[in-house]
Amino acid sequence: MVKTYVYVPEFITVHLGAPDSPAENVTVSFPEYIKNVASSEIYPTWPENALRANIYAQVTFALNRIYTEWYRSRGYPFDITSSTSYDQKFIKNRNIFENISEIVDDIFNRYVVKQGSQNPYFTEYCNGTTVTCRGLSQWGTVELANRGMTPYEILQYYYGDDIDIKAAPILPYMESYPGEPLKTGSRDYEVRLIQQRLNRIGRNFPAIPKINPVDGVFGEQTEKAVREFQRVFNLTADGIVGPATWYKISFIYASVRKLSELYGESEALSDIPVQFVEPLEIGDSGQRVRLLQYYINVLAAFYEEISEVREDGVFGEETRQQVLNFQRVFGLFQDGIVGIGTWDALYDAYLGILRSVPQKYFNDTVNVPNVGQYPGYNYQRS
Repeated sequence: MVKTYVYVPEFITVHLGAPDSPAENVTVSFPEYIKNVASSEIYPTWPENALRANIYAQVTFALNRIYTEWYRSRGYPFDITSSTSYDQKFIKNRNIFENISEIVDDIFNRYVVKQGSQNPYFTEYCNGTTVTCRGLSQWGTVELANRGMTPYEILQYYYGDDIDIKAAPILPYMESYPGEPLKTGSRDYEVRLIQQRLNRIGRNFPAIPKINPVDGVFGEQTEKAVREFQRVFNLTADGIVGPATWYKISFIYASVRKLSELYGESEALSDIPVQFVEPLEIGDSGQRVRLLQYYINVLAAFYEEISEVREDGVFGEETRQQVLNFQRVFGLFQDGIVGIGTWDALYDAYLGILRSVPQKYFNDTVNVPNVGQYPGYNYQRS
C-alpha cells in the first residue's frame, strides 16, 4: 500500500547506534519513542511552552524520517537511529518523566509543516550550548518561553512565520512499495506517484525524459523514463519498477528535495570571506568550517557514501569522518584534513551539482558563492 499522506505509525523501529554500526534494532510504539527522546534530550523542569515546542520538533523530525523513508529507501531495516550525529537521542529502557509523558500523549500526532504543504518539515534542532545549528535551539526555547511566547510562536521564531501545525491519523506501519512490480500496462495511483517523482528527479537529471501526461498509466513514456533512471543510477535497466528501483526513486526524490532546502543556506554562506589561512582539520571552528559542512551536506544528498553532518561550525569527529568518506569516494589521499586538493575537489563536486540543476529548481536565480579559492593560495587551474 502506498503512503499517499502523512500518518503516525503505531510503531517505529530504532537502530541503537549510527546507521552502519552493528547495533540492536528495537521496535516501540511511536508515543513511547517520543517520550524517550524528550526525556533524553530536554529537562522536565523547563517551562511547559518550551517543552511543547521541543516535542513538536521531535515528533516532526521523526515523521520526516518515516515519510521520506530516509533509511528504508537505502535498504536499512529501521526507521531512525539513536545517534545524535544523525537523528535523535533514544536510550533503551530509560525512565520517562511524568509531565513529559502527559504532553506527548496530548500532541504526539501533531507536526510542523510549511504552509501549503503536508510533508513533515525537516525540523533541525540542537542543544544551543555545546552545539549550535540553523534550526531550533533547545536551551533557547527556555528563554523564549520565559518571555511569554507560546509553543507556536517559539516554533515560528526558529522555522519561520510560514509554518502550520497539522494533525495526522494513527495507522499501522505501511511500506510504500505496492507489493508487486510496476511495468507496461500497470495502472493506478502507484504509477502516478512514480511518474510524478521521476518528473521531479528529471529536473535535476535532464537525461531522464519527461512523462506527459501524468495519468497513472504505465505506458511507453514511463518505461523509457524508468529505464533511463535505472541507467543513471546503476540499476538493471529493464524498465520495470521492482523494490530496488522503487526505493531508489524514493531516495533520490527525497535527496533532490533536501538539496532545495540546503540551497537556501547558500545565500548567507556566500558572505563568508574567502581568505582562509591554513588547512581545515579536527579542532578547528568557525564560519569556514560551517561552509565546509554545508558542502558536505549538499554532496550527501547525491552520494550514498557521504552522510550529513550538523552545520555547527565545529570540525569534530563527525565532520572528519565525512571528509574521509569524501576523499575515499573521489580518490584522494585519506587523511581527514581539508588541504588544497580536498578543497578543490569538494568545491568542484559542489559546483557540478549546482550546474546540473536548472535555475527554476531553486525558484530564484542561482548565485554560486564566490568561495572556490582554497585558503591562502592564489593559483590557476591547469
